[in-house]
Amino acid sequence: MQIFIEPYQHSFAEDWDNFVWQANNGNIFHTRRFLSYHPPERFEDHSLIFKKDKRVIALFPATVRFEQHRRILTSHRGASYGGLVTNFHVGIRETFDIVEALIQYAQDNQFQGIELTPPPIVYYKRPSHYVDFALVKNGFGYKKREISSVIPLTFGEQDVLATFSSESRRAVRRGVKLGVEVRECEAYEDFYQILKRNLKMRHNVTPTHSLDELLLLKQIFPERIKLFGAFAEEQMVAGVVMFICNPQVVLAFYISHNEDFQQYRGVNCLFFEIIKWAIREKYAYLDFGIFTVNMDPNWGLGRFKESFGAQGIFRDSLLKYFD
Repeated sequence: MQIFIEPYQHSFAEDWDNFVWQANNGNIFHTRRFLSYHPPERFEDHSLIFKKDKRVIALFPATVRFEQHRRILTSHRGASYGGLVTNFHVGIRETFDIVEALIQYAQDNQFQGIELTPPPIVYYKRPSHYVDFALVKNGFGYKKREISSVIPLTFGEQDVLATFSSESRRAVRRGVKLGVEVRECEAYEDFYQILKRNLKMRHNVTPTHSLDELLLLKQIFPERIKLFGAFAEEQMVAGVVMFICNPQVVLAFYISHNEDFQQYRGVNCLFFEIIKWAIREKYAYLDFGIFTVNMDPNWGLGRFKESFGAQGIFRDSLLKYFD
């Protein structure tokens, strides 16, 4: 039975998000609620709905980008992860049909290429590489393979410290001894000042989101975006903004500390408590995000994430040009 592709319309927003939350690999970054925080002029949206026998079987949150003379249909650039969102019942033959229909659609609509960045495998409720396999068999290559650091939460709260490196364990004990208190809070303005200063000082860059955008996202997802703060001397000394991406994965989206209070080891204390929280909430993985940029490792950042027991998995981007 033939697969039909329809461009996304705003009237489909609620049905889109319902499909995402029930999909095998759906997560917060795929939802229209998340993507809607971007002003409409920021990206040229070209998201797609895949139907078979009038039933939605897949989604592709996408935008248009231009690369020299090429017009590329690409995973939505306003999200960390994109790619094809599929339900549990899509088999290997149907996956090939979806990919082949996507290629035909792109060619029929004057695109010169397609780029996808699927979520890493830990975001899947049921592991599947059907989409990756179908893409490669249909001529897609790996544009880049970044490394994201994840902790499988397969141990109990009482064992968290044992999974840390000896240096990180000492840092937690030092912070506790100095009276650091970790708690969930709403002090986004205080955290943002720490984050902005830290990024400017270390990398001469600004945060991905403005403070207003971060507050808007918190308003849109009050139960899925959480700020944990480490406090000492009656002020925040470090903070982590966590995104609850789906039932499988929580993501440390922003991590920052005040250099003036480094002796309190606030980040170490934070992750000691955050990992315990994630275990209590029964998440399967904590994702620290990537420590590579265009496949160039930041060795120090990699070691920092490994100190909490993290290991690396692929975050792939696949690309196909049309002749």
